[in-house]
Amino acid sequence: MTAPIVVFAYNRPQHLARVLRALALNAGADRSALIVYCDGPKGEMDAALVAQTREIAKATTGFASVEVIERQENFGLSCSIIGGVSEICGRFGRAIVLEDDVVPTPFFLGYVNDALDFYADDDRVISVGCHTFDSGFDLPETFFLDIPDCWGWGVWQRSWLSFETNGLVLLNQIRSRNAQAIFDVDGVYPYTSMLEAQVRGENQSWAIRWYAQAFLSGKLVLYPRRSVTLNIGFDGSGTHGGERSGYRGIQVIDRPISVSATAVQQCVPAREAWKLALLAMAGAPVPALVRAIKHRLRRAYRRLAPHIGKAAS
Repeated sequence: MTAPIVVFAYNRPQHLARVLRALALNAGADRSALIVYCDGPKGEMDAALVAQTREIAKATTGFASVEVIERQENFGLSCSIIGGVSEICGRFGRAIVLEDDVVPTPFFLGYVNDALDFYADDDRVISVGCHTFDSGFDLPETFFLDIPDCWGWGVWQRSWLSFETNGLVLLNQIRSRNAQAIFDVDGVYPYTSMLEAQVRGENQSWAIRWYAQAFLSGKLVLYPRRSVTLNIGFDGSGTHGGERSGYRGIQVIDRPISVSATAVQQCVPAREAWKLALLAMAGAPVPALVRAIKHRLRRAYRRLAPHIGKAAS
């Protein structure tokens, strides 16, 4: 089954053009419905860029169909994604999601569609992730983590319907379980603080709430051994991104990914690699901790290597 592709855009016509060109090069694009949500301008200052972005979307070819939804008001990214994904999942039962600064590789659609088919009826899996932090270790072809991805992802209506969007409800549940440190990836990254900031109205992040939902429900996310997307938004052009060197230098995969039976359980080496990446991203001056995590990763990998790739019963 070919899932519809949903792209969220605002006022970056050049970024959107690059994303759509790359997407059209994917095998299966010509069999896929493309829906582009174009957010409305905040005012006269960005009206021209918003108009240019919409023209790029309307001129897109190479897909089975192209639908451009033009918002008259500025919804903001969070409301756009929550509302748009809800609408498309309601219409089609699943969706492949990109933002206007996430460029897919030629193997993106094949991987996400295969994964959406393979795990469609497995309630343990909440979504399909596409961005993998480089680890330096030979991870399995696909693996599972408990942290959802927002740089190109696939989702089913069955899991999206469970999304609790009230950040305070999610935060209170995490606190009641005394699970803040685990939610912060064993204290490595301030995800709890991000959720608290969302509750206070200091950010509108949908992604921190989606992570909290996955965390609290004990769900897992499928990932590829190397990224099938590349984020080009950390050039200062985005509303929320800014410039972060920790996200650069990501290696994308140069071949198709085989989606097959994989044990539906957290991949310990991959999670340790995620910790290292979060530390680097935050610019944390903690070489001793980094060495300790690397040591734990190597031990975990040696212990689990004989079992990696075996299917769960």
